[in-house]
Amino acid sequence: MDSTLAKGLTVLDWLVRQQRGCRLVDVAGAFGMARSNAHRTLQTLVACGWAVQDATTSAYRPSLRLFELGALVEAAADLRTLLRPHLASLSAATGETIHLAVLDGSEIVYLDKFDSPLPVAAYSRVGGRAPAACVASGKALLAAWGEDADAARLQARLGSLKAHTPNSLTDYAALQTELRRTRERGYAENREEWRLGVCGLGVPVFDARGEPVAAIGISAPSIRFARTQVRSLADRLMAAAADASRTLGFSPAPAPAVLHFNSRRPP
Repeated sequence: MDSTLAKGLTVLDWLVRQQRGCRLVDVAGAFGMARSNAHRTLQTLVACGWAVQDATTSAYRPSLRLFELGALVEAAADLRTLLRPHLASLSAATGETIHLAVLDGSEIVYLDKFDSPLPVAAYSRVGGRAPAACVASGKALLAAWGEDADAARLQARLGSLKAHTPNSLTDYAALQTELRRTRERGYAENREEWRLGVCGLGVPVFDARGEPVAAIGISAPSIRFARTQVRSLADRLMAAAADASRTLGFSPAPAPAVLHFNSRRPP
């Protein structure tokens, strides 16, 4: 266990529970720490955005970043509950593995999934992560946010593009082109870019504000990813994502039969 990290988290937890500003001497006394060690820990929390220091009193208190993260965790739990019926219906209609994913920095996190009942199927796990630039759900969300419009912003989010398979996109110009194409056709594709033998499709889900808050994805073995199958799966996926968006209160005007990226309302 990393003792420095553990100490910092313990101090942060204590600060939250005090419900008031705390001085350096308070923290040092509560944990039996030397003032220099307490100061270093507190300043690290401030530098990382987890705590703030009052310029007048020098007292420390937790930042609102904790509230922000708590709200995101709660929202994720609500998303899973609200959208699970749509995932179940899509799973029954396609027979393939279905995911619900959210964007977290340069990665996507799987919130929910339905496994394919077929003998050969794509594998993933709830809570697992994947690089957003390599999987369909991630590309769908990047495209929905318009991340490709600014190369510097895209690079700041994703960092260096790593080759996980020979098909991975490692050039930002190519990724930008792929994201624009994703928006135009209404769905993202992953053709063995994260794992060899596994392909996927992804479509964003919008909330009542018109913001892309999650993506529904289909993963399938490459042997079941012929062009005719992709078109059929994509149509079902876009319809499911449209239904899911309406569940979250999204109401484009005029409302098309299937929600596409360009039906997103201006923020």
